[in-house]
Amino acid sequence: MDDQISIYTLHQILRLSAELGATIALIKAGHLKRYLNKSEAFKKYGRRNVEHWVADQQIKVLKDGDNSAAWRLDRIELEVLAKAILLTEII
Repeated sequence: MDDQISIYTLHQILRLSAELGATIALIKAGHLKRYLNKSEAFKKYGRRNVEHWVADQQIKVLKDGDNSAAWRLDRIELEVLAKAILLTEII
């Protein structure tokens, strides 16, 4: 078994890490919204993915009220999960 990592794989890991770091920095600086509503999350990550992550309790749904209150999804949680899935596909 070869334990070496290819240059391509290393490049992808660094790229995903940099993108995640930039997203977190932009959120903390106030240039990106911390939370996405359901439709924004569906557009960015795909309806199937978001619904699957919620059903598997991989991300938390925040609601301001009971019953029919709008969803709020933490952008950092979504980004971390999406990048982790991409990373597992690369490695």
